[in-house]
Amino acid sequence: MSLTIGRIEREGSIHFGDASISITEEGLGAARNAGGWEGAKAWEREFKRDVFARVVQTLNRLGWTCIIPPDKIETYGMSFARDRRHCQKGELRADLDISGRCIKLEMFQNVNAPDRPDHEGRYQSDKEQHMPYVMRLEMERTRRRIRNYLCNVLSGYIFAESKPELGPDGVTALEYAAHRRQTSGHYVAELDRARISNKEQGFTADGVPLENGSKVFAFDYSGRVICGTAFYDLNGNWMVVTGRYDVKWIWHTEIYATCPGNPRVKRNASQRRKRLEGELAAAIKAMNFERAAVLRDILFPGKPALYVVWNSQHQLYHRACYRGYTSDLSQAGKFTADEVRGWDCAPNEVRPLTEQQAA
Repeated sequence: MSLTIGRIEREGSIHFGDASISITEEGLGAARNAGGWEGAKAWEREFKRDVFARVVQTLNRLGWTCIIPPDKIETYGMSFARDRRHCQKGELRADLDISGRCIKLEMFQNVNAPDRPDHEGRYQSDKEQHMPYVMRLEMERTRRRIRNYLCNVLSGYIFAESKPELGPDGVTALEYAAHRRQTSGHYVAELDRARISNKEQGFTADGVPLENGSKVFAFDYSGRVICGTAFYDLNGNWMVVTGRYDVKWIWHTEIYATCPGNPRVKRNASQRRKRLEGELAAAIKAMNFERAAVLRDILFPGKPALYVVWNSQHQLYHRACYRGYTSDLSQAGKFTADEVRGWDCAPNEVRPLTEQQAA
């Protein structure tokens, strides 16, 4: 007896990401070419019925609770919200959504999310690394069960191995960028990249059109000017290959066709501010008020009035440069009157910082 009896004929690929699983198929374009808008909608309905519904079913069998997000219903309406699920199993949470030919399940937690505790830990980087051990096991079990079930039920489904390692023992930056483009789930072979939905994302900060292979300038994470070759990633981000094994992700408004000023000058005012405020918070915590006073005078010469910004929605303070949140007043960002102008509106509240709190 054939082992394929009862299997559904669909072709697709499954990828694992950072605490996530992505499912993509290639049939939407052909359905649109053959039947126009109606053909594409019919294909999407079948994709949702044959694949998305089975993912939800598998999650339920594993003890997850899956609901249509009430906030999406309220903001966008039921037709939009039906393509999404908010899933939970104990302290482990996940967002499941279907969009066109792609389905993605992203798992996250807020038990250990030191950098981004807001939004239940959704935006914490390196999610797998920060997950407690038992949660990481449950995350891995969940996505493997989904993968195995879909590959058994859908005859043409394959599991794509993890992305190649970048480095002397792995692949070059150009090979890495090509692999990432081709496995993104939005790859268009004729363009050798995903489509750029927003035209502005295809231009540099100085108004020059961008395309794969463009020679560009940008700033790295330390504020230094770098030069490299650009390749489109997704959502306005471009991969800039700057060396044999070096690739950086740069937002399109931070890319330039010509060198933006003196390459010897670092643009690191934000990093400097965050580092100094971190040292100030550490000095206050250690009751080293002499050092705190010196740092305060470096940061805010002339002893201007200082303020903090409280976010009532998250019940947290904004950190330095409005990047991230904290519940600790000593680690909250300190701002001058000019820097908080325009921020005193819901859900934010500008609060004066007393001299004792500042130092």
